[in-house]
Amino acid sequence: MAFLRSISTIHSSPAIRGNRVMLRAPVLADFPQWARLREESRAFLAPWEPIWPADDLTRMAFRRRIKRYQREIRNGTGFPFFVFSPDGETLLGGLTLAQVQRGVTQSGVLGYWMGAPYAGKGFMSAAVRGLLGFAFDSLNLNRVEAACLPHNAPSIALLEKVGFTREGYARKYLCIDGRWQDHLLFGIVRDDPRR
Repeated sequence: MAFLRSISTIHSSPAIRGNRVMLRAPVLADFPQWARLREESRAFLAPWEPIWPADDLTRMAFRRRIKRYQREIRNGTGFPFFVFSPDGETLLGGLTLAQVQRGVTQSGVLGYWMGAPYAGKGFMSAAVRGLLGFAFDSLNLNRVEAACLPHNAPSIALLEKVGFTREGYARKYLCIDGRWQDHLLFGIVRDDPRR
């Protein structure tokens, strides 16, 4: 519980150092680098994400995003991280452990994105491994779930590479790129081998 208190404010949240990456909670000062990376990666990310609101890359929208993140961390329902180079200087992408449930479930849902210049270089695999350590060892979750589009071969490969098991197929699961699309469902539990 002391660990959860330590991450109740976004500025005091600990960094997670993994192989080749450093994860930390987003802060307002990240806006310029985040907006630049998201804009230059727009065409690359659009097929895999919900349609961006018209004001998505504005400072005001980013401020709202940070407030939402702070609320989720405080409530223990979500833990967003930006993925940086090991020195913490270069933003590479982001990932979130969302929809954290307690009680009999003890689970969360993984989501992630990678900036176009850094995709396919192993950074997200390292980031997901770091996040899984946090989910299982610090938050004491039992299960982490993820979903991806059936034609997203790089995402399927990433999830399987880090130890997720393909568990199902959900029809019209998420509204991605403006359409309700089917998704493959993956899961990993605490005692699964972590690769």
